[in-house]
Amino acid sequence: MATPSDGSIFRRRSLLKAAGLGAAGVAGLPVIAACSDIESGGGNSQETSGFDFLPEYKEWKLPVEPDLVGEPPNHPSGFTTYPEPVAAIEAVPSNSGSFEITVPMWGEAPSGDEPYFAAITEASGGTQVNLRQADGMTYAETSVQWLNANEFGDGIMFFTWMIGSHPNFQETVVNSFYDLTDIVKGDISERWPLLAGLPTASWGQSVWSKDPADPETARVFGIPGSFSGGPGNAVFARTDLLEADGLAMPTTVEELLEVARAWSDDAAGRWAFGGLDYYTPSWFNLASADGWAYIDGKLVHNCERPEYTEWLTFRRTAWDEKLVHPDIPSGTLDGQALHKAGTILFQLDGISWWQGFVDQAAAEGLTGTIAPLGALTSGGRKPLAYVNQGVDSWTFLNKDLTKEQVEEFLDFCNFASAPFGTKEYELINYGVEGTDFNYGADGVPVYTESGAKVVQAPVNHKTISGHVQQFITGAPDMVQARFEYNASLKDFAEVNIFEGMRVEGPADFKAAAQVLNDQQNDIAYGRADLSTIPDMVQTFLDNGGEAAREHYTAAYDKLHG
Repeated sequence: MATPSDGSIFRRRSLLKAAGLGAAGVAGLPVIAACSDIESGGGNSQETSGFDFLPEYKEWKLPVEPDLVGEPPNHPSGFTTYPEPVAAIEAVPSNSGSFEITVPMWGEAPSGDEPYFAAITEASGGTQVNLRQADGMTYAETSVQWLNANEFGDGIMFFTWMIGSHPNFQETVVNSFYDLTDIVKGDISERWPLLAGLPTASWGQSVWSKDPADPETARVFGIPGSFSGGPGNAVFARTDLLEADGLAMPTTVEELLEVARAWSDDAAGRWAFGGLDYYTPSWFNLASADGWAYIDGKLVHNCERPEYTEWLTFRRTAWDEKLVHPDIPSGTLDGQALHKAGTILFQLDGISWWQGFVDQAAAEGLTGTIAPLGALTSGGRKPLAYVNQGVDSWTFLNKDLTKEQVEEFLDFCNFASAPFGTKEYELINYGVEGTDFNYGADGVPVYTESGAKVVQAPVNHKTISGHVQQFITGAPDMVQARFEYNASLKDFAEVNIFEGMRVEGPADFKAAAQVLNDQQNDIAYGRADLSTIPDMVQTFLDNGGEAAREHYTAAYDKLHG
């Protein structure tokens, strides 16, 4: 399952979300929300820089320098060799607390009784962090209920793209989560040197105001995840299947359609595409995030632009010509499995699928190779590449915790923030040698069957807090390929017009955007005509879009003067 990281309101949502919580029911999370003081409202904007109460940044010196030196953040450095790991924390604290943290999970959730988790508890000093794993497909929407009911355990983790599902996330934050400010402000390097080494911008993006109209009420509420740059998603091609049919990797949308037509065979059960939703707007120069671009002196939403109609026309063409798997609209297909089987040629997924395909194919005895498409564009335009523009997640702690509990959890986060090249990173990301991984001939850890199932899960302790620096790691040829791929995209990276500010749209805008998302899928999957686009756009503007323009314009003007 792809985990969209571009924050787009157009990302894929499960069509089965109304059916229940899936794995959340196993985790004991409530389906019915209780009353609370969380409000929905008119949106807000929050500056994310210039604060005097953030942790004082103190560089944490890396134990080993990367082999490939890039230009972070959109061209991160990489390791083509696996270094001898060293301990990041010399004096491990002695703790004995236990925490339950709710996290999203895609796929089968491993048991908390696995030895891997016990090893982390011991290595971190005794703190036990139990993961309450809830269905990632419905996580964003159903988390609203858990928070209303104060039934999310001692903390909860959100990827940044998830918060748009909350009617007013700012109100959620200040009503539900622990105010960390007095604990983390100033010099924290003596107790938490790795947390002090997180970029200041990461901590700045973890600030919310109790009163958006009063900047003096700004406080730190989130423990930031990693500050990532470069592409978070891509469309991957089965390059071996292209070569077998004598087809070249497409470099434009027009070429992509021709390749898709040449390869697809509906009667034979093979289709070029699975999903074509949350990433492909970039091929038509449409904006990511909430869809606003500054054009000719004003903010314009994607749906008002002619490129939007071009994008939907492309998706509808692919559907009408049977280039898309016919069951994709159900939202139930495992695109990665289809990609491995060669049922689909192109898979839209998180960038981690590049390495994931290699690992899974090796474990399952499959053949095949994949590579991401470059910065495609249509109509001869200059390409646009969506890139990660800040922290990828936060962990929030329950406001009912004591100060001592929070400090102990930060001890654990300091442990979890150790970067590549450390023993702590190796344990969290690869597990226990001999049980979860073994060193390959090149010295790189290779997952065992247990490690692939338990440790390699997309979300676990490795996402509780951010690493002091993110690197490209893995097999040398993969690291080199990803390094070169990032280099090829960095000059096309989308500019964040709201850099330095987090803008949350009004509740009406979020609702209207979801209706728009559903309607555009109706068009893409043949359930509505392209001729309905003007009516869709007007409905969106009348029911929250136009009012949101004023809201976002005020934020833009505040930033740019």
